Amino acid sequence: MKFSVRILMIGSACIAFSCSSPPEILEKPPVEIEVVRLKSESIQLEKDFVAQIYGKVDIPIRARAEGYLEGIYFQEGRMVNKGELLYTIDSDPFQEGVNAANSQLASAKVSLTQAENDLARYLPLAEINAISQKDLDAAIANRDAAEAMVKAAEAHLRFEDIQLSYTQIKSPIKGLIGKTNAKVGEYVGRDPNPVILNTVSLIDSVRVEFFLSENDYLSLFREYQEEHRKVSDEGKAEIKLILSDGIPFDQVGTVDFINRQIEATSGTILVQSTFPNPDRLIRPGQFARVRVPIQNIENGVLVPQRAVSEFQGRFFVFKVGEDNKVIQQAIQIAGNHRDYFLVQSGLNSDDLVVLEAIQKVAAGQVIIPKEVTFQSQYKD
Repeated sequence: MKFSVRILMIGSACIAFSCSSPPEILEKPPVEIEVVRLKSESIQLEKDFVAQIYGKVDIPIRARAEGYLEGIYFQEGRMVNKGELLYTIDSDPFQEGVNAANSQLASAKVSLTQAENDLARYLPLAEINAISQKDLDAAIANRDAAEAMVKAAEAHLRFEDIQLSYTQIKSPIKGLIGKTNAKVGEYVGRDPNPVILNTVSLIDSVRVEFFLSENDYLSLFREYQEEHRKVSDEGKAEIKLILSDGIPFDQVGTVDFINRQIEATSGTILVQSTFPNPDRLIRPGQFARVRVPIQNIENGVLVPQRAVSEFQGRFFVFKVGEDNKVIQQAIQIAGNHRDYFLVQSGLNSDDLVVLEAIQKVAAGQVIIPKEVTFQSQYKD
């Protein structure tokens, strides 16, 4: 009896479960995801290099005479004119040298006068054979030696005058002067004391120097040899200067010098360019980036780097397919362009790719695409 009741209960339970409907699977509603629409355009591939800025002319102001600095006659950080007095050094020791040289010159001139008088007396006597030829030759030799002594004394006086002139230091050019490295009362002109007192720079235009790796140099050289597409009227490559705040300088520069050799220690080559600087915004010593055009691409397709993921050297994007379904698309990259990738294959113009929330989407997921415009961090 108990066995029959158990069978009846189990059978009732089976019937109850078999008659109940299966549980419903709740699907997540589509979420709104930002996407960008790709387009083809003419692209000029560029590459940035770290650069340092110098004045067109940077002339160090040296103390060529040793002594105590007596005076400073300019305002630091201001323009100075060519020939303007900048510094004076204690001139007393050098003035004494000039005085001594003047005394030596006067003594030499007296000796010359005496030698000339002796020769003048000997010449008439020699004509009547009143003196020997030996005495006449000696008088001529004394006169010549006295003339040489006068010339030597004059040269020494000029030397002392030059040394005295070094106590007045004047600007060799019209330019911008910096902060002085010595103060009044300091002994200058000999290490370890200041020898270079200041620097005057001509900054109406500036020199910008940067280094290319050997590979960059070779690729750029070949590109310009083959295409020569972006050149100035003078036939020189035009480049841009990007300042430290990320804003491009409003003047265009030209490459005017490439060093003759690759530096063996670093494997780089020095390149120099010149930029006009009419407002004197750029100052020597600044660091910046030069942006060099390397290739023109017609109908290139760019994809924001933020929309691209990489795994083991392969690149992927999430593309929006039919019915707004997400597709994981493998792509090949041809190169970098600022904060974009240049697409070689895998994407076409007018494709929609997921820009943000890459970690929140998956292949096969249906989304609500919200088309936005990608804002590049680079400024032209």
